[in-house]
Amino acid sequence: MLVSSDGQALAHHAINEAIAHAHAQGGGVVELPAGRYLCFSIRMLSGVRLHLAAGAVIEAADPVLHGGAYDLPEDNGEQLYQDFGHSHWCNSLIWAIGQSDIAITGQGRIEGKGLTRNGPGSRWRAQAGERPLSMAAMSEEEVAALETGHAAMQGLGNKAIGLRECRNVEILGITIAGGGHFAILATGCCGIVLRDLAIDTERDGIDLDCVSDCLVEHCRVNSPNDDAIVVKTSLALGRKVASEDITIRHCSVSGYDLGTMLDGTFGRQQELAPDRDKVTGRIKIGTETNGDIRRVLIEDCHFERSRGLAIECVDGACVEQITARRLTMREVTSAPIFLRLGARLRGPEGTAIGQLRHVSVAQVEASGIGHEFPAMVVGLPDHRVEHVELRDLHLAYAGGGTPEDAALDPPLVPSAYPEPSMFGVVPAWALWLRDVRDVVVDNLVATVEAEDARPAMLFHHVDGLKMTRIGL
Repeated sequence: MLVSSDGQALAHHAINEAIAHAHAQGGGVVELPAGRYLCFSIRMLSGVRLHLAAGAVIEAADPVLHGGAYDLPEDNGEQLYQDFGHSHWCNSLIWAIGQSDIAITGQGRIEGKGLTRNGPGSRWRAQAGERPLSMAAMSEEEVAALETGHAAMQGLGNKAIGLRECRNVEILGITIAGGGHFAILATGCCGIVLRDLAIDTERDGIDLDCVSDCLVEHCRVNSPNDDAIVVKTSLALGRKVASEDITIRHCSVSGYDLGTMLDGTFGRQQELAPDRDKVTGRIKIGTETNGDIRRVLIEDCHFERSRGLAIECVDGACVEQITARRLTMREVTSAPIFLRLGARLRGPEGTAIGQLRHVSVAQVEASGIGHEFPAMVVGLPDHRVEHVELRDLHLAYAGGGTPEDAALDPPLVPSAYPEPSMFGVVPAWALWLRDVRDVVVDNLVATVEAEDARPAMLFHHVDGLKMTRIGL
C-alpha cells in the first residue's frame, strides 16, 4: 500500500488502511520507513504495532494549512470534573479506545506542529481550587488565551497519543517533539510499558490516569510549562477508577526552554510557567485524585531545572503506599518534596476529604532550592497526613529568608489548587510539617548558601514525630 512520505500529501488515510488490514489479518506490523508523513488522526487497532524506522517522522497536520481535520472529540456527556483535554481521546494524532496488544515503536519521531496546547477548563461549578492561586492576578483575556472554548476545538488535535481503556500497550524508543496538551495520555489502561522515550513538549509529557500495571523507564521528558510524568485519577471515565501498581524508574525530567532538550542546547531563557510560578517539568501524583492511588514506586530519577517531587491528594481519594527513592534534583524551582492533603473536592456533591498516608521518600539529593520552599508535608487540622518516612535527605538551599519571613503564619487554604506557592513564603527554610501524624525523619542534612533568619525546621500540629541524625 502506497503511503506518501514527502511531507506534502496527507498520509494518514493510507496508514489507517494499513492498520485496519493488519488488524483484520489477526495482527501485524505497519512499518513507516524513513520519510516525513503528514497526518491527521491515526487509529490504532488491536494486535497492530506501528513501527517508525530511523528517520521516519509523523508530522501532525495543521487544519488551517492542510485542508483536513482531526477526528472529532467523542460525546461523553457533560464532563464537569476535569478539563477538555482529559475528557477526550479521538482528537489525537494517534489514538485507540478499547484496543489490546498495541504498540508504537522504533527510532522515529512524532512532531506535533499542528497540535494545540489549549482547550477548555473543567465545567466544575465550585471554582475555588480550579486554578493555582498564582494565576489569580491574570485577566480574563489571559486565561481565555489558554482555555479555548469547546466550539473552537472541533477538528483540532490536542494530544500526540491518546489511549482509553486499552490493554497491553507498548510505546518504545520514539521521540515526541511537541505533544499539544498531552504528549501521551493513557486513561483506564492496564498493562502499559513506556520505555526509552524522549519527549520535549509544550504542556504535559506523560499522564497516567486511572491506570494499573504500568512501567515507565529510561524516559527523558522536558516540559517547562507543565508536569513531565504524572499519576492521577480523574473522573474522565464517568466513574472512580484507581491507579495502582505503577513503577517510574531511571527517568529524567526537566524544565528547559521548549525544544532545547532535544536539540542539546538546554536553554534557560524561560523563567515562568503559564501559572506564573517558575518552570515545571516534575514528577507528580495528582492533582486529579478522585479514585484511589496506591502502590506507586518512583526510583532512580533525576530532576533538572524543575519543580520537585509532588504527592497530592485533594479530591477525595486515598493515596497510599507511595515510595520514592534515589532521586537527584538540580536547580529546584519549587519545593523539593511536597506532600499535600487538601480539600479542593472537585467531584460530585458529597465528595469527602481523602487520605494521604504510608509515604516513604528516601535518598534524595537536591540543590539550588529557592528560599521560599522548604520540604513540606501539609495536611488539614482534622485530616492529617499519616505515616510518613523521610530518610537520607541532603538538601541545599539558597537561603536569604528575612526576620519578616520568620514571623509569617501560612494560611490553611484547604480548597486551593495544590502548589507549594499556595502558602507564600514559609517561615522555615529546610523542613515544614503541619497537620501530620506519625512521621519519621532520619538522616536529614540541610545547608543554606546565604544567611537565613528563619528556623531550619518548623512543626505545627504534629503527633508521633521521631527525628534522628539531623545535620543543619
